Amino acid sequence: MSLHNLDNLYRQTIMSYGQYPHHFRPMLAQETYHIQKYNPTCGDIIDLACDIVDDRVTDIHFYGDGCVISKASASMMSDLVSGKTCVQATSLVAEFSKMMRGEAADVKSIGESQILSGVTKFPARIKCAMLAWHALDELLAIKK
Repeated sequence: MSLHNLDNLYRQTIMSYGQYPHHFRPMLAQETYHIQKYNPTCGDIIDLACDIVDDRVTDIHFYGDGCVISKASASMMSDLVSGKTCVQATSLVAEFSKMMRGEAADVKSIGESQILSGVTKFPARIKCAMLAWHALDELLAIKK
């Protein structure tokens, strides 16, 4: 597959996740762990909630307004950490963050989220891709 075709595939995947995000639903009053994050650079806002039972993320979902990159990243993250232990989820946040900073990361561990690595070419968009991940990191810290 040519580099151009691969780039188009990545764009299509990001667009699909952004337009039809997984785990996207409004918040309920009884959410166990909930946080709202705002990106003042572009106006993206996300509400992230998760249930943690026996130190495992048993349910995770998000809601809000944001760009395709923000929604796609939140969707991929939610798919990835669902069912993981809090330690595993924290490790995945760390690996994704490394990738976004251009550092060596275990990209295999972050699954499809690795396709967002192209965002690093656009520094203003890194905050969009990181918004949900920062929210998850804060929720996991609250849980401790």
